[in-house]
Amino acid sequence: MKGLEKLTNTKLSAWVQLAKTQVERGQVTDRIPQLALADPGWFAVHICCESGKNISFGDTACVFPLMSVIKTFSLLYLLEHLGAEKVFGWVGVEPSDAPFNSLEQLISDRGHPRNPMINSGAITLSDKLPGKDASDRTFLFCQWLNQLAGCQLRLDEVMLASVRLTRSTANEAIANYLAQAGHLENIETALDTYEQICSISGRVEDLALLGKLLACENSCLSSQNRRIVNAVMSTCGLYEASAEFAVRVGLPMKSGIGGGLVAIVPGEGAIACYSPGLDNIGNPVGAIAFVEALAQELQLSIFG
Repeated sequence: MKGLEKLTNTKLSAWVQLAKTQVERGQVTDRIPQLALADPGWFAVHICCESGKNISFGDTACVFPLMSVIKTFSLLYLLEHLGAEKVFGWVGVEPSDAPFNSLEQLISDRGHPRNPMINSGAITLSDKLPGKDASDRTFLFCQWLNQLAGCQLRLDEVMLASVRLTRSTANEAIANYLAQAGHLENIETALDTYEQICSISGRVEDLALLGKLLACENSCLSSQNRRIVNAVMSTCGLYEASAEFAVRVGLPMKSGIGGGLVAIVPGEGAIACYSPGLDNIGNPVGAIAFVEALAQELQLSIFG
């Protein structure tokens, strides 16, 4: 029996309690007013196994915006629609040791985004999504994910209004620099698309179903593209803490400031967590503590 299949609700409950003891170390982001309303004590986990077995625990009814977790899936979407050669002409795959919204990093790289998991890369790819305007692009993308994964994601208009109200000046500066470097066709469309796709929201189960797309063979997706996305998540998914967690956990993971985290167990399934308290890098503290405990106990690391 594979590692994830061995899980029982009793074991899960014990690890959730352990993760909850770490939650106080995190802080709910106040950069976006709507995100600041989250209760730092909320914690939810949903695990989807290849066999069809599902296990969930905690505050699973909470709906949250995927925020940066969506970057993983916009990369997958563009790889499927446009191919790797085109996509990696726009963005690199190198890890970044600067914060996810660093303009300095982009300037030192002469306007070429390091990877698709930081804001400069994600804004560049938002500019390339198929569709006639930002709303059309977001609708088509969200529809594609829901049909493929069997989840029920939707654009949270209240969250989007809150994001627009407090538009990140760092993201504006990044977009302007990208446009100067010839990487964006339309600054406003790129930023609007980026803000909309980050406001796509769902429950922890929806995130686990998305993760399962990357974990398990799927006749609708190229195996090569799944491998590429998992590799980029392993090296870049947790920003400048990615290398540390590759060693400690050994699973491709992606976090978002909304408190979502998805971890991929190739060939077995996906673990999704929701825990809105973040560390100073922007990763959810409780979620990472939970996945780390689980990965070590069940020996899930992809590095054998």
